Amino acid sequence: MYYGEILSIFVAMTWTITALCAEVASRRMGQLQMNVLRMAASLVILALLLWVFTGSPLPQGMSGTAVAWLIASGFVGYVFGDWCLFSSYVLVGSRIGQLFMTLAPLFSALAAWVLLGETLGLQALAGIAITISGIGMTVLSREEQGEHSHKLHVDIPLKGVLLGIGAGMGQGVGIVLSKVGMGLCEQTPLLPMAATMVRAVAGLVGFGIAFYLKGSPERLRQGLHDGRTMTAAAGAIVTGPVIGVSLSLLAVQLAPAGIASTLMALTPVFILWPSRWLFGQRISAREVLGAVIAVAGVALFFL
Repeated sequence: MYYGEILSIFVAMTWTITALCAEVASRRMGQLQMNVLRMAASLVILALLLWVFTGSPLPQGMSGTAVAWLIASGFVGYVFGDWCLFSSYVLVGSRIGQLFMTLAPLFSALAAWVLLGETLGLQALAGIAITISGIGMTVLSREEQGEHSHKLHVDIPLKGVLLGIGAGMGQGVGIVLSKVGMGLCEQTPLLPMAATMVRAVAGLVGFGIAFYLKGSPERLRQGLHDGRTMTAAAGAIVTGPVIGVSLSLLAVQLAPAGIASTLMALTPVFILWPSRWLFGQRISAREVLGAVIAVAGVALFFL
């Protein structure tokens, strides 16, 4: 059975909910404030879940080396990757930023080859290429439909390109570092959740420093007292760092990192119809074609 592949598709669906909720919450309280709240709340929830199911709120069966790999994963994936992603949004827009995120599977496959010796067959490589092409077509089409222009803005600053590449690198390499760390742990049923908790500690430290330097405590306080903001934030926290990230780590344990990362990158395709329903965004024929191509690429992983 393709447990890792199926789980990766479910993670992409979960991250679709995360993205929609995070967009609402970030607009209302700010992205940096949202990230600090996301990391802090996820730590509390994960500690409670570990306490209920294992009797201890702290991860068990982890060596110092394993913890070091997971902390590195948290800094690379959460802090570096998310910082690059959010910064790229400012310079090139969220649609182009998402387009660069389709590079994550390539970085995952490369990092897995270097660190784990994982190699992919021609059919898997073709599936990755086709899926990334479909996702890229979908996201690029959405950029062309921006409210200020009907044509793609091609004058992308070099800094925006580098930040976008950094975002894809952070996502792709971060998940492989997690796989390395989990491989050095005792294989317990809740290991992905425990590993996510360690990564969240690194994320909270990194975003906490950024918040101390540039954050707005007043915006955070206002968000905490706003019902709609907190509802959206809760949705993003539960489906993101708690469920989505934990399951993504389980997925890379069960499937090659390059394949799992590619399937998890389907979020920009899955988000099309919810975005239309929630935000009134128009869906073009090119977006539908991109979705079909992406799904065709996914099918190659199961043949």
